[in-house]
Amino acid sequence: MAGAENLLLLVGAVLVVVGIVGTVMPAIPGVPLVFVGLLVAAWAEGFQKVGWFTLSILALLTLLSFVVDFFAASLGARRVGASWAALFCAAVGAIVGLFFGLPGFILGPFVGAVAGEYAARRNLRQAGKVGLGTWIGMLLGIAGKLTLVFAMVGIFLTAYVL
Repeated sequence: MAGAENLLLLVGAVLVVVGIVGTVMPAIPGVPLVFVGLLVAAWAEGFQKVGWFTLSILALLTLLSFVVDFFAASLGARRVGASWAALFCAAVGAIVGLFFGLPGFILGPFVGAVAGEYAARRNLRQAGKVGLGTWIGMLLGIAGKLTLVFAMVGIFLTAYVL
């Protein structure tokens, strides 16, 4: 049975690592993958070290990550008066940007928001403000999700060790 336990621990660890990467990459559901990885790791040892109380807290933090992501992105964009076209194009820009490595990941949402806002309102100055606001909101969302992910891993490890 130790082989199966080790395999599950390995699968859980891989899911956590992929989830952490996914926390900063918009196309990968990072925080849910971290939760699933931690759940698999808890299952590997029969929920003896990490029980349902801890897993419930981790599940709540996972749900909170969706709220953080939504409000951070919306707050950044809406604070500068972004149109819905800018929000949509920023999301498309984030996904398309993934295909162009780190520069695309950083610039994709900005360029998408600027293009969407300019198409909607034909005001380049406002489009630039919206692009910057959307980009800052995206960064705040990533920072919030990373904070939650590392808190989840810390809570899990504390329960696992103690």
